[in-house]
Amino acid sequence: MRILVDTCVWSEALRRKTSEKSDISRELQSLILEHRVEIIGPIRQELLSGLREDTQFSRLEEHLEAFPDITLEAADHITAARFFNKCRTKGIQGSNTDFLICAVAVRRKMAIYTTDRDFQQFVKYLPIVLHETRKFDY
Repeated sequence: MRILVDTCVWSEALRRKTSEKSDISRELQSLILEHRVEIIGPIRQELLSGLREDTQFSRLEEHLEAFPDITLEAADHITAARFFNKCRTKGIQGSNTDFLICAVAVRRKMAIYTTDRDFQQFVKYLPIVLHETRKFDY
């Protein structure tokens, strides 16, 4: 199954030095090696936003080029709005990007890899699948 990787997972992996890799970083690395990783434009934008140095920006931009964006469709935005409204009626809040991630993952039959706890609430009411970090022997 393909995996739509959320910003928080990318950020965790990118800010760690090789010698101090977390299970999340190792899992992302494994998913990349398995050719299962997917990204959408809003996640790419979040990752590139806020970088202070042009060299950091350029280096990250270049690394992310290996992962082409999934093309978003109007239906994804409509589904994301439906998901937002459904969760809101249950008292659950989330960002527009979070619900867009859910919508794309459902349409493309992908799992979502995230550490954002909001998704633990979304999964109760939305037809999403969350990818779990596998255990690694050190």
